[in-house]
Amino acid sequence: MEELRVGVLGFGGMGHYHSTNVKVPGVHFVAACDLDAEQLADAEKMGLKPYLNDEDAFFADSGINTVLLTVPNHLHKQYAIKAAKAGKNIICEKPAALCIEDFDEMTRIAKECRVLFEVHQNRRWDKDFRIIKKVYDENLVGNIFNIESTLHAQNCKLHGWHEFKRFGGGMIWDWSVHLIDQALFLIQDKIDTVYADLKRVFCTEVDDYYKIIIKFRGGQSITISHSTYGLKPAPRWLVMGDRGTVVVETFAGDGHLYKTTEFVPKLPPRIELNPAGPTRSFIPLAPGVLVTEDLPAVETSWLDYYRNWVDVLNGKGEFKIKNEEVRRVLAVIEAIFESGKTGLAIPFKYDN
Repeated sequence: MEELRVGVLGFGGMGHYHSTNVKVPGVHFVAACDLDAEQLADAEKMGLKPYLNDEDAFFADSGINTVLLTVPNHLHKQYAIKAAKAGKNIICEKPAALCIEDFDEMTRIAKECRVLFEVHQNRRWDKDFRIIKKVYDENLVGNIFNIESTLHAQNCKLHGWHEFKRFGGGMIWDWSVHLIDQALFLIQDKIDTVYADLKRVFCTEVDDYYKIIIKFRGGQSITISHSTYGLKPAPRWLVMGDRGTVVVETFAGDGHLYKTTEFVPKLPPRIELNPAGPTRSFIPLAPGVLVTEDLPAVETSWLDYYRNWVDVLNGKGEFKIKNEEVRRVLAVIEAIFESGKTGLAIPFKYDN
């Protein structure tokens, strides 16, 4: 069996995380390259061969057959191309590139050099998302008319280079890449329009709040919102169908599925007074009508991403993350930035 021998370019937080947590047969982290001697001291303690500010020697290392790119976003293109020309397979952290044209060049050169190239969209394996996908795929709440994917952090600040536009910083290039990928993997339909509200609340150069609405040609839509400063986080997912509602509170997959024992054919003739004021619509359901159920069980692990790599390396199957899927996410992001500038919903011509 051919093994994945990984050299990490950029041994910061994500480089540390991959090297420490990927325990998969056939995957070995063998080297790391960085500008920071302190980071590389950690790599050496972990048994990785250190390359301090010596990328040429790193790419020439015959012991590496796959390069993991965990450098800042604006460097992905140049180092993916350098890795390909050195004959190394490529695992690239998201976003793969900052525009479609750059991504096309990366995929073209990887193909010409006959190396494997895949983007690390690992959050397709998140437990919260897998629960929602099971609900959606198995029609557990009937015809779905509302999907909300929400993520609010509480610390208000971005980290390091993420604060700066020239490095590909901001939350659109950070978290939205994952959340859009989940949305498009969930709803297998062509997109009609993309609308985005982008704000700089604490950052001066890049977005740290956004709300995105993606409308699909079949009539469904998904609202994605994220901020760095929501002191009381909303549920991670809210999904409403004509036979139930699903709430997933956090990444851990906690929450419930809500159904009713009877469908109310019409509102009662009387108006009641409650905290909503005089109302018919908000009269509480009769006792016993609302039923709370456990969320469906799912088995998932983001390590399947690396297990899939070992399979592909040995001619057993194909990548779970398709480059065309990554390219379509980048097209959505381009529409998001256009909508953010114009304030308009943008027709998504990419799917024509």
